[in-house]
Amino acid sequence: MRTLVLASNSPRRKQLLENAGYKIHVLLVKVSELLEKNLTLDEAIIGIARSKARAAAEVSKSLKLNNILLLTADTVVILDEEIFGKPKNKAQAFEFLRRLSGKTHQVKTAVCLWDMITKRIINEIETSRVTFRKLTEKEIYEYVETGEPMDKAGAYGIQGHANNFITQVNGSWDNVMGLPVDRVKRILDENGWQVEKQNR
Repeated sequence: MRTLVLASNSPRRKQLLENAGYKIHVLLVKVSELLEKNLTLDEAIIGIARSKARAAAEVSKSLKLNNILLLTADTVVILDEEIFGKPKNKAQAFEFLRRLSGKTHQVKTAVCLWDMITKRIINEIETSRVTFRKLTEKEIYEYVETGEPMDKAGAYGIQGHANNFITQVNGSWDNVMGLPVDRVKRILDENGWQVEKQNR
């Protein structure tokens, strides 16, 4: 039985995995989330997820856990081929949301699973399409003032107040929240990785 270690600062990813029944150990790592300009978008997002995994691999040596399977992820929002990461400030959060208003954008998450025993690494990308209704400036301002957008790619959380802004999601809802759980399950199954489950 493998120990699934989530190397992420995102409480939403932990929640999604726990809701799916997995027993999760969380490892906090900090790496640069600047995308490499010489790579394709998918390659650049995967590169960040792999960087998180490498950083976590170093830290995990001190955990004294056996059979570690590392899971990392990186999520970005793309509108008209422009990448919206986490907003730097309220003004940028407002601008992101103003531009997403009334339009359809993509949400991409790179998933990296790293077997610390065999050193096998699996990287995959999940893409969802999200459509926003037309937002008023007052709605955007009030939402930004809640603080909810500030630690989220694209400056919104589908599981929070911004759910009221969304008219359609094509693809994985979990992916928009930050982790495509069904894809993670499939990768685990395809590679024969049996991980610890919660006692219910």
